[in-house]
Amino acid sequence: MAGQIKSIAARMLSQRIQDPRLGFLTITDSRLSKDWHRCELFYTVLGDAAAWAATAEALESAKGQVRTQVSRQLRMRFAPELVFLPDVLPTSGGHIDELLEAVGQADARLADLAQGASFAGDPDPYRGAGEDPTLVEVE
Repeated sequence: MAGQIKSIAARMLSQRIQDPRLGFLTITDSRLSKDWHRCELFYTVLGDAAAWAATAEALESAKGQVRTQVSRQLRMRFAPELVFLPDVLPTSGGHIDELLEAVGQADARLADLAQGASFAGDPDPYRGAGEDPTLVEVE
């Protein structure tokens, strides 16, 4: 049901809502409450902070029209309350990519340092019992 609501909302916003404040919008996910009274629709916008703010205002004003269309197409007597939430996963995903790149560079530097390194101490720290005269074997 959540997927159908997502599909209807995306189609409605792209084809029927003629608000110039709507930016290049993508509905990325939807979550429907267990009692079907609330549906959260996550969206992303291509653009700067001003585009995000304008799109948020346009979505808030178009919420009633989208809800009515969801009710009609799904033949629901009670349409869920629609809540549009910005999806921060794509922006936080870029930050994770940066962190992974930094870790990769640190690993490469460590591999370069370890290239000519040798272990400290004896070459064979694990001697056998017969090699050390202070050790006594018990039978």
